[in-house]
Amino acid sequence: MSHIRGPDEIYGELFTAVQSGHIFADSKTFVDAIPRSGPAAIMAAYGALGKLSADELREFVLANFKVPEEGGHQPGPASRLPIRARIEELWDLLSRVTESADPGSSLIALPRPYVVPGGRFREIYYWDSYFTMLGLAEAGRNEAVKCMTENFAYLIDEVGFIPNGNRTYFCSRSQPPYFILMVELLAQVLDDDSVYRKYLPQLRQEYDFWMDGTDRLSLEGEANRRAVKVGDGFLNRYWDDRDTPRPESYAEDLELARHSPRSASELYREIRAACESGWDFSSRWFEDPNDLGSVRTTTILPVDLNSLLFKLESSLSTIYASTGNPKEAAIFEARAAYRQEMLRTLFYDSPTGRFADVDLNGLKPTAAPSLATAFPLYFGIASSQQAATVRSSLRDDFLAPGGWRTTLVESGQQWDSPNGWAPLQWVAFCGLENYGFADDARTGATRWVENNLETYERTGRLLEKYDVENVGALATGGEYSVQEGFGWTNAVLLKFMNSLEKFS
Repeated sequence: MSHIRGPDEIYGELFTAVQSGHIFADSKTFVDAIPRSGPAAIMAAYGALGKLSADELREFVLANFKVPEEGGHQPGPASRLPIRARIEELWDLLSRVTESADPGSSLIALPRPYVVPGGRFREIYYWDSYFTMLGLAEAGRNEAVKCMTENFAYLIDEVGFIPNGNRTYFCSRSQPPYFILMVELLAQVLDDDSVYRKYLPQLRQEYDFWMDGTDRLSLEGEANRRAVKVGDGFLNRYWDDRDTPRPESYAEDLELARHSPRSASELYREIRAACESGWDFSSRWFEDPNDLGSVRTTTILPVDLNSLLFKLESSLSTIYASTGNPKEAAIFEARAAYRQEMLRTLFYDSPTGRFADVDLNGLKPTAAPSLATAFPLYFGIASSQQAATVRSSLRDDFLAPGGWRTTLVESGQQWDSPNGWAPLQWVAFCGLENYGFADDARTGATRWVENNLETYERTGRLLEKYDVENVGALATGGEYSVQEGFGWTNAVLLKFMNSLEKFS
């Protein structure tokens, strides 16, 4: 696909006026609006009006765009249904069909139905969707799992990679590469290994996206886009191909840059790269744990990202072997082996007994412990001795009354303590189970479920994140209020309740 224009490019001066003028409380509101006529006609009408007051500008936007409900459409009033019935109801309430998009809209149409997270998140998000699909499979909605997989394959074909979400303003970055796990899940629910071969072209395209530019890297620590030269091979970081304010958080980014001594373009790139991680935002990416302006995502090799790419490399090796292509199978087997060795050595911090991100400056583990330490256990990368030390840290450092903490820092950011998130609970649970630590796994999962249930009993809502320090309290932090829905929460909760005897 040729360059995809976002609302900042399409609406130019109008976009800047609306977003910088705080016409809507949430910057995402305007970029999700649907034009009532063609963009050219709207811009001509705007240009003929001259300077407008804030009230006049808002009136113009409301006359020319269908503006979504601010804060997002919540799925109805507080529910008093039993929790399982509510989750089942939410699959349909969160389902969307958009086979075509209006000209000038930021939404990218998808060929099949899909499930959104909920609240202000009116589109699919890449890594959210894998965990949502786990719940769809658990609920026996295999056709929905198939549709979701087909949609992500379509995005790879049309955009060249899977963007952060199906919005034009997300098309300069991706999110953690879970497509291989989606394909694996679909193969499992259909009991059909031909699924792997069907999606081999898209899996390879995704890999090539993450490794783009490796042919130009020869020096240790040299980087191009998402690829970094390390030793005899390549590792990966998060990135964004643009260095401008995010359209969906335009006012917030301008304000942050206004108070930063750094160049604005550098700051915007780092902010955007953190968004590609899915952990937006976390002290994990900061030079100063309490200062978002010190974000330095592109100087970090993340342990979770490299674990995911190990999974993709090892899977590609297996799939190529099954298609009678031993040459490609051997190439990817070697790449997976190299990445596993790097994860076991470079990313393992012996003094703390944890897997950690690696700082590109010096290629040493960062001093920012996070629940990403569980990813090498989730993918079976860790040695048994390493898994044992991570188990101890998960129990002694990360386990809280309501689940596992995201980090050990309270920064006010949403991907930090005291918050816990469903996908990371699932990764920690499965990682511990993979290495035989079933009691630890079930303890953490049980606390998470009880936290979800107590909050639901009190509020009638399922939420995107939870306070794991104060069971039943609403989570805080981040750029927006806690959102309801919520795809991956519903999915992981259902998986846990079905696998823990206490709740089955």
